[in-house]
Amino acid sequence: MTSIYWDETLDEIKKGITEKGHPFRFFTLATTDESDHPSQRTVVFRHFNDNLDVVFYTDRRSQKVKDIEKNGTVSLLFYHPKNLLQIGLKGKASIITDTDLLKTYWSTVPDSNKKDYTTHLAPGSPIENPGSVEYLNEHYFCAIKIEPTSIEYLKVRQPKHIRVLFSKTDGSWSGKFLAP
Repeated sequence: MTSIYWDETLDEIKKGITEKGHPFRFFTLATTDESDHPSQRTVVFRHFNDNLDVVFYTDRRSQKVKDIEKNGTVSLLFYHPKNLLQIGLKGKASIITDTDLLKTYWSTVPDSNKKDYTTHLAPGSPIENPGSVEYLNEHYFCAIKIEPTSIEYLKVRQPKHIRVLFSKTDGSWSGKFLAP
């Protein structure tokens, strides 16, 4: 009975990659910093595969990479305001190290966006003013993969909200309804 919600979940997540302007193109990533405090930021959704792995790009000097190296347990939140649909994903993040795959990903980054990975200072470093940012010829491009362990679907609708938790056990997914 939960299969229709599973299908909708996967369909909407895929649309975040395939449909221009889809709200799932951007999602909130939550990590835990070195002080064990949660840290959230919005990232751009780049890839989704048949294993349901989610990939985003970042500067390898960023705090989120440090957080993931320390503790790869992460949470993602996708929200579709028009459909009142929230998809939460929990999983294990890892830094992609396959050089051929990274070259492929890097080649898909528009030239106008490549500068975002070439700043002289790491993201979050103090600067005098926005005009003082210097760019290098080398890049600090990094791709992060999240392998999901659970996905939660929440549709806020009347007269009853629908909430389903999908869990991965021994390589297969199963769902159960939750009280909203």
